[in-house]
Amino acid sequence: MKAIAARIPPVLRFAAEAALRPTSFLSASLLLALASTGVRGECPAGRWTALAPLPAPRQELAAAALDGKIYAVGGLVGRSNATEIYDPAADRWAVAADLPVGTDHAWAVALGRRLYVGAPGSNRVFAYDPAADAWAEVAASTFLHGGTAVAAAIGGLIYLAGGAGGTMVGNELEVYDPASNTWTTLAPMSCARNHTAGGVIGGKLYVAGGRPGNQTCLEAYDPVANAWTRKADMPTGRSGIAGGVVGGCLYVFGGEGNPADAAGIFHEVEAYDPATNAWTRLPPMQTGRHGISAAVIGNGIYLPGGATLQGFGATAVNDVYVLDPPALVPRAPIVLSNRRRR
Repeated sequence: MKAIAARIPPVLRFAAEAALRPTSFLSASLLLALASTGVRGECPAGRWTALAPLPAPRQELAAAALDGKIYAVGGLVGRSNATEIYDPAADRWAVAADLPVGTDHAWAVALGRRLYVGAPGSNRVFAYDPAADAWAEVAASTFLHGGTAVAAAIGGLIYLAGGAGGTMVGNELEVYDPASNTWTTLAPMSCARNHTAGGVIGGKLYVAGGRPGNQTCLEAYDPVANAWTRKADMPTGRSGIAGGVVGGCLYVFGGEGNPADAAGIFHEVEAYDPATNAWTRLPPMQTGRHGISAAVIGNGIYLPGGATLQGFGATAVNDVYVLDPPALVPRAPIVLSNRRRR
């Protein structure tokens, strides 16, 4: 644990000493900056844009962004070892080297110049080199992490939370260090789940929803403390979801097991802001789905594939949820009193 903690960058701290100084010592430029400072309101809604569909319908696939492109790997219904790459600039898909094994409900994450993919059904892990268009097997994870676990990169390490298979309870967390090609088991989540989603905000890993049951559980992992903290519950409990972080907000999409929907699908989009520990309900998905995985490039959350019926119903739909820069809510104007006369 000490070796891992040493590689995690320390949290930055900012002093507010200027606010304690007499106003006569503040420069004009600093006063102007203070006067125009704003604070972010609740997580904003995005805009949906339809993109070139997947080459073939697929659900329960893994998706991640690397070097400005979206990678869609494995899945049900289509080729389970397929690696397809979406280029947002060209709005076009290309086919890359096949994953060495077929897989579905997998996890994927980019770190450095590599794409890492777990192959649930076993604990085998593979790394893809886009320059060579080739896969190489790396150290196997300790747990299977099937059933769509959450994977994220923090401080040059890959954190892997939740899932199902083998002897897993579903709350397991472990971390992979590519420098030493080793896995280390860390503190477990308080909520055991699979078919979940999450993302990284401020150097912490957030995990939301999942099953068994359609869970509302949200918790955050602090790598420095090696500890989880429960946060405000997600408004709509659901699983089979996707999550992406833009602008310091975690956006959660879709899901299955909705008794109020004829297709059993959740169309919900809900966003969590850690600054306020609060969720915002947003307008629904353009195409409600489950069995999806999200990948983020800039201010866009890409959602390729998934299914439009509970259980099965794979689709080739590919769209992006674009977040505009968050609006600033102006603070009250700063009023400067005249310097005291002697």
